[in-house]
Amino acid sequence: QVQTAESGGGLVQPGGSLRLSCELSGLTRDDFSIGWFRQALGKEREGVSCINTSTGRTSYVDSVKGRFSISGDFDKGTVSLQMNSLEPEDTGVYYCVMRSGRCSWLAGDFRSWGQGTQVTVST
Repeated sequence: QVQTAESGGGLVQPGGSLRLSCELSGLTRDDFSIGWFRQALGKEREGVSCINTSTGRTSYVDSVKGRFSISGDFDKGTVSLQMNSLEPEDTGVYYCVMRSGRCSWLAGDFRSWGQGTQVTVST
């Protein structure tokens, strides 16, 4: 069974940076995608970024393009999300999740939802 564990969240001022990490375990396929989703209080989960291990292709939601960068060391089972120029609107719980095959923006396509890591952007 695939499991994910997120870390790296915290409190940061607007304009600051954070680096989130995701540790993966139990993977048995070569072709899968790792997505980062976030959920703000009172809002639905939103896809932020995704990376496919087979093609290396990455994707980002428009609101984070140019500010966030996803990368992965799949041999070690880790995926990171570098977040720069953070804005208050980036506040939320961030989840690292996986699915077989290509990336998707639908939360229901992913599994291995863990506890997430809280990111708070505030003065």
